[in-house]
Amino acid sequence: MRYAVINAGGTGTRLWPLSRASFPKQLLSVRGGKSLLRLAYERLEGFVPTERIFVCAGTAHQQAIMDHLPELPEENFLGEPVGRDTANAIGLACAVIVERDPDAVAAFVTSDHVIEPIESFREALGTAFDTVEAHPHMLATFGVPPTSAHTGLGYIERADPLPDAPRGAGPGGGPAVFGVTAFTEKPDAATAQAYVAGGRHLWNSGMFVWRADTLLTQLHRHLPGAYDGVTRIAKAWDTPERTTVAEKAYAELPKISIDYAVMEPAARGEDDARVVVVPMAVDWIDVGAWPALARTLANDPAHNASNAVTVLVDSEGNIVVSDDPEHLVATVGLRDTIVVHTPDVTMVCPKNDAERVKDLVARVRQTHGDRYA
Repeated sequence: MRYAVINAGGTGTRLWPLSRASFPKQLLSVRGGKSLLRLAYERLEGFVPTERIFVCAGTAHQQAIMDHLPELPEENFLGEPVGRDTANAIGLACAVIVERDPDAVAAFVTSDHVIEPIESFREALGTAFDTVEAHPHMLATFGVPPTSAHTGLGYIERADPLPDAPRGAGPGGGPAVFGVTAFTEKPDAATAQAYVAGGRHLWNSGMFVWRADTLLTQLHRHLPGAYDGVTRIAKAWDTPERTTVAEKAYAELPKISIDYAVMEPAARGEDDARVVVVPMAVDWIDVGAWPALARTLANDPAHNASNAVTVLVDSEGNIVVSDDPEHLVATVGLRDTIVVHTPDVTMVCPKNDAERVKDLVARVRQTHGDRYA
């Protein structure tokens, strides 16, 4: 049967101070008062049965997540005692699901993206499910056709289409599934420009479809310590020992992403698994930093993006955000700057340094501990 897992870990430090350890970015409202997590769930709703939709996130956020997703069965929340990156989160979900359904095919989707239209997302998801069900050894990922030479995203280099690839539903009706030659993480500007011009690279969406047992086999080959840990947790998942086993095992897991642990070795042909990519022709916003979040906000004629009450005099190209609808943010002569107001923190940063907010949070922790983080 088909399953879907929403990966909702992480704290989104590059969206600080709006995103905090206690209130991560996936809970931020971005469209019509709905959180990123809620939007992710609604993209799946009706496509995968509710009882087969799971959320994997930190145990500390369980109540907040259940508040945002009251339809989610409580037993479908997969809690991580601590964050150990995507290889372990995905491995845990696969191990738990396999215990319930040895033939499960699972989609892993993100909780911090804006993806429109939903119909195109679902079409690509259906193509990946069909492909993996027909070819159990395949690991399917999704690539978004790039619209700019973005240096903050990963890229997938596609190879030739599969010989029996289904056709896409778009105007060109071209192949819908391709082999994968390589993954590249955050290239420099010149390389990114060459990728876009060449036409064979796609943005790496960080979403996947595969048989759960196939992924576990790959984890066993490439990261046996993680495999041992997550399968041990899964065996105890429906027992009173779950918390004790999970806390002990998770503390010993290596922190590594699924791309580094599994996808890149498989793409290099190091075993019998085959990585394929399904192009997803959507308007895609990876809400990882302030410039990306700004794309979800209203813009004035001077290209200031804001959700706040503002008075902006001779100010252009700014991002102004506040979580207090009664608080006025006023600027004079400001250009290309991020201004974020919360009750306990005001953050000001040049837009060009948006990626360095993560470094700022680290400095705040050094100076003030967890008080403002």
